[in-house]
Amino acid sequence: MSASLLANNYFGLENRLALITGASTGLGKHFASILAQAGCKVILVARNEKKLKELQETIANNGGQAEYIVLDVTDHKASNQAIDNLVSHHGVPTILVNNAGIATGGSFLDTTQDELQSVIDVNQTGAWHIAKATCQHMVTAEQPGSVINIASILGLDVMKGVSGYAVSKAAILQMTKIMALELARHNIRVNAIAPGYFETDMNRDFLNSDAGKQLIKRVPMRRSGQFEDLDGALLLLASDKSAFMTGTIVPVDGGHLVAGLA
Repeated sequence: MSASLLANNYFGLENRLALITGASTGLGKHFASILAQAGCKVILVARNEKKLKELQETIANNGGQAEYIVLDVTDHKASNQAIDNLVSHHGVPTILVNNAGIATGGSFLDTTQDELQSVIDVNQTGAWHIAKATCQHMVTAEQPGSVINIASILGLDVMKGVSGYAVSKAAILQMTKIMALELARHNIRVNAIAPGYFETDMNRDFLNSDAGKQLIKRVPMRRSGQFEDLDGALLLLASDKSAFMTGTIVPVDGGHLVAGLA
């Protein structure tokens, strides 16, 4: 993201409270860092306390504000309690980035019940409960808010070998639309970012394989995404610059959907 835009406070995010799940690694870590640079106080949520503490210290060393919560989003009782405690100590978040997720490979016939359930539990059900707990506090406090669900282009189009993951991300997209419709009257906006292929710990081996390289050749821009390619969409949706946007799905994929995934 352009340093000048952040330095000039273009997005007006100073001192807003932002909750980011899956914040210890990958895209979530990057989202937290960018929102902190934009002036938000960020609440980092993930299971790995060591990585959360390291990120908190990095953000603080760069002049930002960060706290962390060690949480498994599949533990719904713990999630509710964590959100209640957060509100008690820091106030109601105005921004939620619902990013926690896992990936599983496998075709429809090869995916086991346990594999399917694990990816649904994190990617969709976990996101549902975090969003519900957070939005309930927004409604009670009569506070406007922005929820950004992190989906995937695999929820919008079809390719082989990622059946459970694709289904979970398609569910996130429908959840985004339902939330947007029902929460608009409370001045809570709900949108989704649908990234294409970005190199993370989950897919690095695949993208560096022959099959992964062939996949990237089908992207019109002929490359995978860089984390900073998501900054504009993130900051737009988090800020009042998108005040009339809700229920929107924003693909960030180098044109991959245009070309077709298969």
